[in-house]
Amino acid sequence: MSVKNLDIKTVNGFGEEWNRFQQNELSPTEFNELCERYFQIFPWKTLKEEAQGFDLGCGSGRFAKFVAPKVSQLYCIDASEKALSVSKITLKDQSNCEFILSSVDEIPLKKESMDFGYSLGVLHHIPNTQEGIQHCVNLLKPGAPFLLYLYYSFDNRPWWFKLIWQTSEVVRKLVSSMPFSLRKRVTDIIALCVYLPLAKTAKILEKLGCSVDNLPLSAYRHNSFYTMRTDSLDRFGTGLEQRFSKEEIAKMMTQAGLEKIEFSNNIPYWVAIGFKKS
Repeated sequence: MSVKNLDIKTVNGFGEEWNRFQQNELSPTEFNELCERYFQIFPWKTLKEEAQGFDLGCGSGRFAKFVAPKVSQLYCIDASEKALSVSKITLKDQSNCEFILSSVDEIPLKKESMDFGYSLGVLHHIPNTQEGIQHCVNLLKPGAPFLLYLYYSFDNRPWWFKLIWQTSEVVRKLVSSMPFSLRKRVTDIIALCVYLPLAKTAKILEKLGCSVDNLPLSAYRHNSFYTMRTDSLDRFGTGLEQRFSKEEIAKMMTQAGLEKIEFSNNIPYWVAIGFKKS
């Protein structure tokens, strides 16, 4: 029997996370700003009116909510039944969404049938990221775009930034081993005592004309506390996490059969777009 390319504890953890943070408390402004961060390099103009594609690791359905009105058909795929239940609520007004319970290596869609695909913040949480990308690319038609977001290995950051991350890894490994109820409480405290003060400090410094690009958690300076709580749980409550450099991501995408690879130069790092080779 083949082993699925997933970590069941991580899948269950995200199911609990999206059940708790269904993203329904985001304001329309914050929701659109969040989605634009990821989709700013997506080639919307190249999609045909009848385009159909997939969201691999749809979670709460927040990105699908942004994409669905722009396409003909969207397949929302997740390995967590609980996450899919949340996404069905999020997308209840979208009649063009179909929901699929599946790991990345068992997606029941025909190869070379999709006009586009995306996977945002998912494939670094599975055992074999390269194989995960390959399975996604296999579903695409030749020339179709694939948008990918993977955690970065701080390859564009100073040494002290990396040192702070290494220290936080000790906390993550401890917190992620806790039962979910305790995990959530601890990550809420982290959001309150770490995310919020640093984000507010960055916002003040920015108003004073200072550069805050290298200040940890400065990316949250315009976000709500709800988003900070969500991402704190995501960051410190997940046991399986991999990080990749820009070069490593480009190599994996190329090996999976993508070309014309382009990276966004803005936060979050790294978001990349590639097109399946003809």
